[in-house]
Amino acid sequence: MISRATIDLIFQTAQIDEVIGEFVHLKKAGSNYKGLSPFSDERTPSFMVSPTKQIWKDFSSGKGGSVVTFLMEHEHFTYPEALRYLAKKYNIEIEELQQTDEQKLEANERESMFLVTQFAADYFHLNLINTSQGKAIGLSYFKERGFTDETIKKFKLGYALNDRDAFTKAALNKGFQIDYLAKTGLTIVNEQSDFDRFKGRVLFPILSMSGRVLGFGGRILTSDKNVAKYLNSPESDIYHKGKVLYGLFEAKQAIAKADNCYLVEGYTDVISLHQNGIENVVASSGTALTPDQIRLISRLTKNITVLYDGDAPGIKASFRGVDLILAEGLNVKVLTFPDGDDPDSFARKSSQAEIKEFLETQVKDFITFKVSLLLEETKNDPIKKAGLIREIVLSISKIPDLIQREIYLQECARLMNISESVLFNELAQHLKKSNTQTIQQLQQIQKEAFQVVKTEAPSDINTLFVLEKAIIKILLLYGNNEVEFVDFVANTNADGLELMEEQIIVNTVAKEIYLQLQEDEIEFSNELFKTIYFDIIHQLNQDEKINIDAFVTHKSPDIAQVITDILMEDEKYLISNWELKKIYPPKIADKLSQWVTDTILNLRRILILQKIEALKKEVQESPQLQLLEQVQNYIHLKKLLCEKLKRVV
Repeated sequence: MISRATIDLIFQTAQIDEVIGEFVHLKKAGSNYKGLSPFSDERTPSFMVSPTKQIWKDFSSGKGGSVVTFLMEHEHFTYPEALRYLAKKYNIEIEELQQTDEQKLEANERESMFLVTQFAADYFHLNLINTSQGKAIGLSYFKERGFTDETIKKFKLGYALNDRDAFTKAALNKGFQIDYLAKTGLTIVNEQSDFDRFKGRVLFPILSMSGRVLGFGGRILTSDKNVAKYLNSPESDIYHKGKVLYGLFEAKQAIAKADNCYLVEGYTDVISLHQNGIENVVASSGTALTPDQIRLISRLTKNITVLYDGDAPGIKASFRGVDLILAEGLNVKVLTFPDGDDPDSFARKSSQAEIKEFLETQVKDFITFKVSLLLEETKNDPIKKAGLIREIVLSISKIPDLIQREIYLQECARLMNISESVLFNELAQHLKKSNTQTIQQLQQIQKEAFQVVKTEAPSDINTLFVLEKAIIKILLLYGNNEVEFVDFVANTNADGLELMEEQIIVNTVAKEIYLQLQEDEIEFSNELFKTIYFDIIHQLNQDEKINIDAFVTHKSPDIAQVITDILMEDEKYLISNWELKKIYPPKIADKLSQWVTDTILNLRRILILQKIEALKKEVQESPQLQLLEQVQNYIHLKKLLCEKLKRVV
């Protein structure tokens, strides 16, 4: 168990924008940063990071919290895993507290699988560089491909001995359970015997964006036609091939810095380019490109350059994947290598300067490239050309940006020597079909939403929740502020009439709220708000000021989530860029005194109304003079409150 002192040091040291910036492409927005949500499919930013508050908020999914919460949500770390990740990043030595036997026995299945894959990656790498078989077969293969020792170490390349169960025996001897060897796919278990999946193969560890080993890609080095040349880890709880990209961990910072991602097909393509200075490169690892993989890239950049090896049938087969990229709202460019070359071979025979010059000068816009490539196949055949037009327009219809869409249509009309009106008509047909499906989905959503609204009518309970939340928000954001409050004192004049007179009081916001609520013995109805309020008052009594950092890192995830929601509530104005639309939200701090007073008076009003209704029911069941007098007193009190609020009774 990690000590409290270490946890506090981790939170004090970790820079939330720096940590999240490794996973999400962030752009400056005032004193904050914003970017695309890493938890949902979106094209406009709704993800906000506040370095000053050291919290983040995803307005599309509702998630939010501290830097540790982000790692738990995004990387599926446990709380201790997230702390250890940050401690390693910032070179913080972890002070361990003695664990109980029960805590030692607690084993998270996913964590056990990660431990197995990490052991495997280390084991295979040591095989490669230390064993005679690994050196003679695996290491010589990588050296032939021009990989340096530094590159081999950086990508943790490995080799599985060509023995039936060498890895399995080694893992079992280290205490790993056969169940987890099987669940990760490293060992194939059957009734006869257990054996290694990757025996006799060179291995490429596949990492998550945070650097955890998810699985492996293995290449056989013999010419046996009965054995698959490449073999990947099977799907598991930690490895989903359609949701990972090879090389993303090594490339993420370079992608964000260059604001562009090169997309290739194979492991060696990634490694060769990386070794030659092109570090912003990832591979789909032989699988068809998926929306999840595209969204991984979109967190870092909106620009993708697809690198092809010049094989026309292979290029056409990948067109569907590029259409998916367009549909996700990303910009796509294409580059083809000379005949006989792929990214790996070209990088191995070229200097860094030649590679960079080639990538910069030979890149083409995807739509223009696709038109040029397919036009060669039509050979003036009108039927083939008509089919080509429909295929091109279908790709263009995927582009969400209207201006881009129109520019591409105009360029296609020029290249194919056809009128723009024909292309626009064809586009309209595609969009109509797509919009019909979208409208049907929206109608269903609206129907479900209407049903929810009908069953959840507004009530005083909902209003009470809003007011209690407002008080917590005021305390967290402005509790330490000292302001002038206007109080109303009831006095009777010479004619016996009761008048309300104003009185100015200077106090901190937190103390004023505490005194007001204490005077009426008001308790929060929401349990989470009640807990937060008592924690705030306790902190106020101890330190005479409120420190919101203690609440952001609260041991209760539910409380930490509520705190984050409240603290980041106003940041949605930055997400929406309201000022660009000449909409200026009111600055609460300018009318803080009024906000505090109105919130407390409204809270009192709702509680009094509830009390009046409860007393009326008692009167109906058992009419008593005392109850009637109480009702009249509360009604009188309600009138005074409404007068203060300038409400109509």
